[in-house]
Amino acid sequence: MKVIYFLATDGIKLDGLLCTSEKKTEDIILSIHGMGSNCMKKRETTIAKYANENGIDYFCFNNRGSELVKYTRRYTEGKKEKNLGGTSYEDVLEGYEDITGAIIKLKELGYKNIYLQGHSLGCTKIVYTYNELKDEEDDMLNNIKGIILNSLIDIPRALKIYLRDTFDKYLEYAEEKEKENQGNTMMPREAFIHPISVKTFLRYARDNQEIDFAKFGEDNELEKLNNIQVPLFMRWGNDNEMIVQKAEELVDIVNNIITNPHKDINYIDGANHSYDGKEEELAKQIVEFIKSI
Repeated sequence: MKVIYFLATDGIKLDGLLCTSEKKTEDIILSIHGMGSNCMKKRETTIAKYANENGIDYFCFNNRGSELVKYTRRYTEGKKEKNLGGTSYEDVLEGYEDITGAIIKLKELGYKNIYLQGHSLGCTKIVYTYNELKDEEDDMLNNIKGIILNSLIDIPRALKIYLRDTFDKYLEYAEEKEKENQGNTMMPREAFIHPISVKTFLRYARDNQEIDFAKFGEDNELEKLNNIQVPLFMRWGNDNEMIVQKAEELVDIVNNIITNPHKDINYIDGANHSYDGKEEELAKQIVEFIKSI
């Protein structure tokens, strides 16, 4: 295991942990964590262990949305710029810059076969990034050999369900602050599951067209998920998972809509949103999926 430093494609400095197997390989899992998280999770180390034992390297990095609040540093043209970052201040669309920067770094290190793995918001970032690369016909797509989505959730819908009758009130509050040029002001504590800035709240609540693709259970063809042309692995838990339907119902819905010929869509019985206590089961299923490709 060693620390790897690299730049996102817009110059933000990032770092992560590279876990390598005993024999040199061109295969690697690139892991994208979720809200307020980081690469130092038992889930990450467990998947890395099983991957390494099967000749697959593993790289999990702290993207600009790691932790709740932190400073990010952008390096461009010899200049260093410091900005507020972390989950409370991030723009989820900038995950594209982080992921593509990580792919470029892994290619420089000699990896040719990259499996993008996300958890929660990390899944949203991966699906958005993949579709952007597809629209751009970017050669980077040739290195993406599989997509692994653990607990992809419908964030805009989940937010409305969480806030219920107060959604419009908090949206109005955020828009008023936006007009006053106070995008970095924090929303009232009750407006989100953790501290969040006005600009980030508006991305999830209003300016969400690019990420509002996981409308499970609605009259929805899941277009952005069906755009994925590489093997697709999706998992959820059925214990305090952040989904509206029961896990088995959700799996049936998604399986009936996704047309990918190499899909593996299911849930892990007894797993929660973080897969606490089910890390090994998840890791084994992920590795078996990759080996089947």
